[in-house]
Amino acid sequence: MSMTETTENKPAKHADIIPSDQERTFALAQRQAMAFANSDIVPDTFRGNMANCMIALELAARIGASPLMVAQNLDVIHGRPSFRATFLIACLNRCGRFTPLRYKIEGDGMKKSCIAYAHDTETGELYEGPPVTMQMAHDEGWSTKKGSKWLTMPDLMLRYRAAAFFARTTAPEVAMGLYTADEAWDMAAPKEASTNAKDAAEALRSARDVTPAKDDVEVDEFDEPAQDVEDEFDPETGECIPRDLFAGN
Repeated sequence: MSMTETTENKPAKHADIIPSDQERTFALAQRQAMAFANSDIVPDTFRGNMANCMIALELAARIGASPLMVAQNLDVIHGRPSFRATFLIACLNRCGRFTPLRYKIEGDGMKKSCIAYAHDTETGELYEGPPVTMQMAHDEGWSTKKGSKWLTMPDLMLRYRAAAFFARTTAPEVAMGLYTADEAWDMAAPKEASTNAKDAAEALRSARDVTPAKDDVEVDEFDEPAQDVEDEFDPETGECIPRDLFAGN
């Protein structure tokens, strides 16, 4: 065997394997995620969970924010990561594209509405988000859920929802496709049911029981509990008639 063949067939040593940039980036993210997971000041969603910490780091890199700020303002609702409304408003205000977000409140009661607006920092052009109304909150079922803040804090919830609408329609790159925590809860949490679990179980049993109720059955005057009786042939009618009917004639 030649020297060339020996060199080519010789397994590469560990020191000779040079990791790619992607591998180095991933390894660095793992170390950062481990540090976050071992911290006592991160929320329970990330404490001891390196995978969740890596997701928070990835989101922070996408929006150019502090990883700790993202971890402290990222809620997982029904398995979906969601930004808190205050954090989304802060991202909008610091992005540099607009003046600080402002709100226009009009009307009372169910007609009360809120519009989030801001001006372009370069051109001065006015940008407005879609209006949010208390009637909308009622029709969409946001205000009818158990524990909803729409009835106790309507002004605050109107501003939060208006800011979220503004972000998605005017600056979607800020929200990165994520909903706010209150939006995720309003969309995912079921409306307060009109029946409880006991009523639902009773309805299921009723659906399975196809036996008609006693009062709904038409009873003929000759109907009696089934008995084993012998039939007799009536030569005049050509029918078989139970013996007990002949006895009554």
